[in-house]
Amino acid sequence: MDELSTELTLNEGAFMPYPVSTLSPKIVPTDLSTFKSRGISQVERDLQQKLIQMREEYTATIEHFNWNKLVYEADINFEPTLGETYHLYRIRGQNTLSMIGPDQWPHPHLASFRLDLDRQWKLTEASVEGRSLFSDAPAKDLGT
Repeated sequence: MDELSTELTLNEGAFMPYPVSTLSPKIVPTDLSTFKSRGISQVERDLQQKLIQMREEYTATIEHFNWNKLVYEADINFEPTLGETYHLYRIRGQNTLSMIGPDQWPHPHLASFRLDLDRQWKLTEASVEGRSLFSDAPAKDLGT
């Protein structure tokens, strides 16, 4: 039993993470500067791309909100049917939603929409005049 415990004690230093005697081989730390620089640059690229994507989604969401607000605040003299396309016009300074297509009516056409199942208006076509309503700022509030 003494032989076994002495043998274990002698080999114990071979598995230490640091030198246990002056005769042990020199431990040189690994240079991690390239690993860190590659990691930093990749993380910066990935996060920059994610921020760009989030900014685009934010802008699209704000535009979608503004169009829906514009339609719901317009004069509507009928109950729209889900899945149908309707057209928004500027008539005597008021926005009006109509079933009449832009090629059949002389009033200034702003945009065309389809009413989805979630009661949101999906923009299908917008005129230059309609697009100019939101050209100043993506988060422009149309109610004021």
